[in-house]
Amino acid sequence: MGRMSRRGFAAAAAVGLSGLVTAGLAVAAEVSGGDGSGDGSGGDDSRPRRRRAPAGELRGMWVATVANRDWPSKPGLTAAQQRTELLRHLDQAVKRRLNAVIFQVRPTADALWLSPYEPWAQCLTGVQGKAPGWDPLGTAVKEAHARGLELHAWFNPYRVANHTDPTKLVASHPARKHPDWVVPYGGKLYYNPGLPEVCTFVQDAMLDAVKKYAVDAVHWDDYFYPYPVAGQVFDDDDAYAVYGDDFADRAAWRRNNIDRLVLETAARIKKVRPGTKFGISPFGVWRNATTDSRGSDTRAGVQTYDDLHADTRKWVRQGWIDYIVPQLYWNIGFAAADYAKLVPWWAEAVRGSSTKLYVGEALYKAGDPAQPAAWQDVAELSRHLTFARDHPEVRGHIFFSAREVAADSIGAMARVVADHYKQPAKPARGA
Repeated sequence: MGRMSRRGFAAAAAVGLSGLVTAGLAVAAEVSGGDGSGDGSGGDDSRPRRRRAPAGELRGMWVATVANRDWPSKPGLTAAQQRTELLRHLDQAVKRRLNAVIFQVRPTADALWLSPYEPWAQCLTGVQGKAPGWDPLGTAVKEAHARGLELHAWFNPYRVANHTDPTKLVASHPARKHPDWVVPYGGKLYYNPGLPEVCTFVQDAMLDAVKKYAVDAVHWDDYFYPYPVAGQVFDDDDAYAVYGDDFADRAAWRRNNIDRLVLETAARIKKVRPGTKFGISPFGVWRNATTDSRGSDTRAGVQTYDDLHADTRKWVRQGWIDYIVPQLYWNIGFAAADYAKLVPWWAEAVRGSSTKLYVGEALYKAGDPAQPAAWQDVAELSRHLTFARDHPEVRGHIFFSAREVAADSIGAMARVVADHYKQPAKPARGA
């Protein structure tokens, strides 16, 4: 089967949940104004309406472990040091009046619990497969619940490594035992979503944690098929030749592969631990309206349906997932992907469905000098929550990520708390 060419993508970058730069948003024009003055919020000194937070509103933060982004602060800390740092993050969530922590427990096809499927995570000791001397996931669940926090176990289904050298993986790694499962692409290694045995394996590996621990939710981020890399092809020719005959084209086959993973995982979660939620946090643009009339009024260089082969809108409309957290990591007024246009689009997408909508917020951009002017304003993030409150479908917000929740370089998180989280968080269950 011949290779399928990939179209070129603009050079502007978007940042995914892992905190790593991925090819992303095509910026057609810079933000005009850039200070949120056109958002109807009344200017920099405006304060949100004094509304009581809805019962069950979700207030969350991500804790990323890939490449030691948030935790542990570096590999090789003692068990006691790791535990202390983890509890500090949980305490910070309580201090910020949050009620949920989304904890990354399978960052690169390795595990933060004793798994029969995959090795101990490299981010813990610096050596993949080396036991850390304690139970990070079990401790996180117990200590989060003791503080009134939900613990959502965050898994990445397909990413194997942030390099392309299989020999750097521990010898017992499934990717070394099954090299035919693995595709190098864009400087990384991925499991091939087109192989049925991979689909079964990654479910088994993730659900092992759900069987063993009383996690409140299974959570996936935005990585399905990898973000496009100009000039490179994701080589799944052999799998497509074997399994793709019933589909109109390779793109339809790939979307079906991801649909199958979502639908099967949802069903298995209900059997393994009834009441556990299933949520997904995709890139914020399903499709541009110029591509599909049902899409958003955006000009994004990545569209999840077309480029990541993830039909996120379908999962919502079909009720396959319990919640969705689109990563709306752009400021109000951003030309290519305006927060103030995407929130209403997602609100409409979930309307009438059983899927709840939370919004992923780019706290990491606040005060970053590399970001547009709007992100230098301490009030930008608070304005997001003010805007979203006019859309009852929005049931909460999740902030990326724990490091910034603690450091809060310009006080943007403190402003959110002062404006919107005046009271301690109610339990998120039911949100």
